Amino acid sequence: MKIVFLDSTALPPHHPIPRPSFEHEWVDYPYTSADQTIERAKDADIVVTSKVIFSRQVLEKLPNLKLIAVTATGTNNIDLDAARELGVVVKNVTGYSATTVPEHVIGLSFSFMHSLMGWYKDQLAGKWMQSKQFCYFDYPIRDIKNSTMGIVGKGCIGSEVGRLAEAVGMKVLYAEHRGATTCRAGYTPFEEVLRQADIVTLHCPLTENTKNIINKETLSLFKKEAFLINTGRGPLVDEQALLDALKSGQLAGAALDVLEKEPPEKDNPLVLAAKTMPNLIITPHVAWASESAIQTLISKVRDNIEEFVATGK
Repeated sequence: MKIVFLDSTALPPHHPIPRPSFEHEWVDYPYTSADQTIERAKDADIVVTSKVIFSRQVLEKLPNLKLIAVTATGTNNIDLDAARELGVVVKNVTGYSATTVPEHVIGLSFSFMHSLMGWYKDQLAGKWMQSKQFCYFDYPIRDIKNSTMGIVGKGCIGSEVGRLAEAVGMKVLYAEHRGATTCRAGYTPFEEVLRQADIVTLHCPLTENTKNIINKETLSLFKKEAFLINTGRGPLVDEQALLDALKSGQLAGAALDVLEKEPPEKDNPLVLAAKTMPNLIITPHVAWASESAIQTLISKVRDNIEEFVATGK
């Protein structure tokens, strides 16, 4: 069988995917653009990818393709309906980042509540040395204990964020689906979570219903001293509306591990703003990437390939 990994640099080079035990040919491409996908995948039985787009038009031109092994949880880059109709199995990996992403979120939460980025940027500018007193008080420091964490999405990652938040004394609210007519036990209406939370963190999948779930309207519901964290998918947030809310003081701060376009353009307004705004933290989609998570991920990708070849599903 021919296996083609279309974007191998989506994983660190010191963690290659273990090769399957059956006889095969394996081809690596560090990166594949949209106009290269069909040519590179046309002879493949199995494609391995993280973010390469497989639309219906692409899939229809790959009659040999039997399996897309996704090196991630999200499959929004694949037309799943078309894949099903064409007999292409799609296997993703779940749960591998259920420790590292929640830890990233909690770390950011402490950073915001204690204004760590403000103090850090001050020290880069030498401000402490100019002080007449042993300390100064330019930024607020708030206890994370007894504050409220609002979580949008209660899967394995959202649930673990909730567990960690409760462990440090936070009150946790899980948001019901936006627009739901009833509220399930253990959930709070979406709008009410936004109104009450000191920190809102996004862990829901990207769908037509959740795209831009954080927008001008929903941002207006946040407390002015609240923070937003997005480690889910960039398009969950209307980026211009978020920037406007930060500049106007409608929102106290935001931390983004994901953006609508990745990597971002050099003139991305949020990236430019983060250079001068200590209340805007951007990390390059790495919340998932602890050493243990990567090791789990690559092992499961290999297992998914082996399982498909053994069972056909």
